[in-house]
Amino acid sequence: MAGHFDPSLLRRKAHSPSFFALSRASGTDQADLVDFCIPCNPYFPTPEMFGRLGGMLETILKYYPSDADTITAELCGTLGLNPQTVAMGNGSTELITWIDHLLVRESLAVPIPTFGRWTDQPLETGKRVDMYPLQESRDFALDVDDFAAFVRARGSRTAVICNPNNPDGGYVHRRDVLRLLDRLVDLDLVVVDESFIDFVDAEPAPSVAGEAAIRPNVIVLKSLGKNFGLHGVRFGYLVANPALAGRVRAALPKWNLNSFAEVMVFLLKEYQAEYRTSLARLAADRRAMTEQLDSLLPGLKVFSSQGNFVLAKLPDGKDGVQLRDYLLSEHGVFVRECGNKLGSDSSFLRLVVRPAPDVRRLLTGIGAFLYGTDKPRAAVPPAIPTPVPAQSPAPRPDAPPLRAGADMPSPSHRAEPQSTPAPRPEAPARLYGAPGPVPQAQPAGPPVLRSSSLEDVYSTRST
Repeated sequence: MAGHFDPSLLRRKAHSPSFFALSRASGTDQADLVDFCIPCNPYFPTPEMFGRLGGMLETILKYYPSDADTITAELCGTLGLNPQTVAMGNGSTELITWIDHLLVRESLAVPIPTFGRWTDQPLETGKRVDMYPLQESRDFALDVDDFAAFVRARGSRTAVICNPNNPDGGYVHRRDVLRLLDRLVDLDLVVVDESFIDFVDAEPAPSVAGEAAIRPNVIVLKSLGKNFGLHGVRFGYLVANPALAGRVRAALPKWNLNSFAEVMVFLLKEYQAEYRTSLARLAADRRAMTEQLDSLLPGLKVFSSQGNFVLAKLPDGKDGVQLRDYLLSEHGVFVRECGNKLGSDSSFLRLVVRPAPDVRRLLTGIGAFLYGTDKPRAAVPPAIPTPVPAQSPAPRPDAPPLRAGADMPSPSHRAEPQSTPAPRPEAPARLYGAPGPVPQAQPAGPPVLRSSSLEDVYSTRST
């Protein structure tokens, strides 16, 4: 990485800097930086889709988009939703802002750590935020009955959960979310932020969006940018009963969606099989990446995730800020250190799921930092297998192909293994220079960037 990068850029705000800001500050080519910070789908859009977008670039930039009602109607036609129950926003954070302004009264309860805008936004408008601490000793799992009791005890009028949660990827099964909604039916509002729900493969139909459309006080929030790998195309939507959705929709500007968002929404119906394939590939990558982090880096604690990211805790005495800065300057790897997240600290890293070559580069860098050598005896861990289906999985005949509500298909019906992990092997000691047999050399991975040198055309919200 070019030598004038200022690490203080990473410490100035509650959220990570944008990919563009980071690249400008480093003074190097964006292609040299591997982004493990921003949760994005690396397999969608396909190269063919990017080619089509590139061919339409002049038209996209020169002409006004259609109004939001037209784009929303097209999205609902693809997802099988009633447009009266949907409001589309210029990113899910725009919708969080309007939910706060229009529907949150004096107080809001939310588990922490979680996505920062669910605490920051209501605090900025003078609301009381009742924070329910998730316990590391329970792997940050949310007990919905205990959370409901907390909401009652605090007198909160709005409750929010993120499912899966950010930054840990913890998932609450659909039956338990519905139990929570039943227990909080008298609140002003209950929000279920499902920004990462399409990455879940623990059960076949995890979303409660279909329930939100018929309940009196429930909103389900969706982020299209994260699912479709297009953070720079600011689009997301909410699902609620027609009265709630209509109230938000009426407050939004008529042309709040851009032309890129319109073109992508109209392309989606042509690429549903490719989208499902991308989710299956990412789920396989998540399992493999979790296993390698856990087995190859002793002392690192890895939490089970159903998102497109994994939470890891560093060994005692190791600082996440130092590791983040080291990975960025010495290996060209950008990670999310969680010290500025409420309910977390700098010993935690959120690591986005990426393809095998990038993971090898990440593991090499973390290993060098933790075990004190830039020249491990096996320079890169073995490759992570990423199976690519021979053909796109067929949708279930009783459900629309893209997930929007409770009856949408998931990328895989197999739950991740819940058994107790086996003891970690001694491979890391051999990898990082301790005595022991030298493993067979692996194919060389991507070059490791040093201090002399610092990915989609696009990046829905700060995370």
